[in-house]
Parts: sequence; C-alpha cells; structure tokens
Amino acid sequence: MTRVLVTGASGFIGTAVCIDALAKGWKVRGAVRSEHKPLAEGVERWPIPDLREAAWERALEGVDAVIHLAGIAHQLHAQNAEQVYHAVNCAATERLARAAARAGVRRFVFASSIKVNGESTAPDQPFRADDVPRPQDRYARSKWQAEQALAEIAASTGLQTVAIRSPLVYGPGVGANFLRLMRLVDSAFVLPFGSVRNRRSLVYAGNLSGLMLLCASSFAAAGKTLLVCDGEDLGTPELVRRIAKSLGRRARLWPFPPSLLPDKLVQSLVIDAGETRRGLQWEPKFSVDEGLAHTAGWYRSRRSA
Repeated sequence: MTRVLVTGASGFIGTAVCIDALAKGWKVRGAVRSEHKPLAEGVERWPIPDLREAAWERALEGVDAVIHLAGIAHQLHAQNAEQVYHAVNCAATERLARAAARAGVRRFVFASSIKVNGESTAPDQPFRADDVPRPQDRYARSKWQAEQALAEIAASTGLQTVAIRSPLVYGPGVGANFLRLMRLVDSAFVLPFGSVRNRRSLVYAGNLSGLMLLCASSFAAAGKTLLVCDGEDLGTPELVRRIAKSLGRRARLWPFPPSLLPDKLVQSLVIDAGETRRGLQWEPKFSVDEGLAHTAGWYRSRRSA
C-alpha cells in the first residue's frame, strides 16, 4: 500500500490531495504547522512547526512519495524578504528532498508556480514547460531555485523528482484574491471589468490534486517539469459571469478603461498543458463550471455557518 507524506496538508490544496489520496486507499501522513488545525479524517498528523528547522527522518519512515505543498505564497515586504523566501521555499525544500533520498523515498512531487515562466503572456502565446524561465519576483525566484536544487538532488541521489507549475488555484477553502472576488460578485457590486479583453488559465484544486497523485505514482512523470490548468481559459469578465452563475447572482459589469486597472486584472496568462496531458495520459476530472460550483457550495456553507 502506498504511503505518502503531504506537507501543507491542512491548506486548501493539501486537503484536496489528502482526501483524494485516502480515496485511492493510500496511507497519508500530513505535515502541518499547527497541532490543532483540522485535517481530513484518516490523515496521520505530523506537526512541523517550522520548515526551516524541521527534522524529517521519522516523518519519512515507510514513505513511498512526498508531495511538498508547504511554503510561503503570500507577499512579504520586509527588508529580508528575499532571504525568507529562499529559506522557506528553496532551502527547506532541498533539506526535505535530501532527507527523502536518504530515507529511500522513491518520488518527490514539488508544488512550483507558473510564475517561474513569467508574469503574463500574449493571449495567443501560452507558456510551455520548455520555455526559458523568467521569474520576476522574490516568490517566483525562490520556486525556480528550488526546482534547480531538486534537479541536482535527483542527479546525485536517484530520487525521482517532479515539479508542477500551476496558475491560480481555486476550490473549497480558497482564500486571498479569489475569495475576495467571490465576495464582490456575491455582494452585487458593479465591477469595472466590462472592457477587459484578456485570457487567464486557472486550475481547480481537484484537478491539481489528481495530477499530483498521478505524478506520485506514474513512472512517466519522473524527472518532469509539468504545467497544469483546467483546459478552458477565461477572461476576467467571463470569470465574473461564471462565478455569479455559480452563486445564483447576476454579474454586474461596468465598462472602464483597462489602462486604469491593476495589471493583474487585465493581463493574460495562458498555459499550454498539452505535454502534461499527452505524456501522462491525464485529463482534468472537473470542468471550470464544475469546479466553480463546488467552490460556490463551500462558500455558501461557510457564510451560513
């Protein structure tokens, strides 16, 4: 029976991975910072208060694969931000991977970011896995440095590593900008996105989870850098309309000059995940509308709780 160690197991992506792994009959050990944060039922809790100081030897006993989700994704602005990103997202990842290699772990799946490729694309020029990396901020650089460190460890130890570069992830438990957008749509505010003409790739947590579990077990994934998305790219106005539909609301969009809006809301970021689909015979289990429906169900239950 496969045993997997999932770091960041209490996060919204980690929760999806744990639930799906348990459904496959796998044994799941969840590394989490807090001893009290809820975990999916059936997950063996393994407290790791600080990734930078973690001792992984016991946590890795009997483990076949590691899915490493833990890290810093939110923006840091302190003077030492670059060093903190590197310490948590790169150096701590390298330490875990080296410990995994010593423990005889077969596969190491790393949650990277499409930001390693860059911040935006033309609508008709998607990012591909073989693009020259162009990380432009501290977070993206730390993820790219971690990918490079994992490649070196794989070459020197035989640990089979996989890096998955994902775009914005949504699903039950989502926070940050996506949750803020859901709240705005739900509040029936008029949103100034009516004139935006862009395309963005997204990935539902259930689709990302499915790919991660496949990468933890498939021989074809070993040594790969993979891109992932739902397969349907949406402009910002269409995303608002789809969210509104999932919430039973009417989308209220107002034409406003895109040049006066933040770049993140008007730029395109499109992903070509064709190599992932062909190489692993993988297809997203959920459509965008299905993913949004599940996310809206969680959002409504959260509001009524």
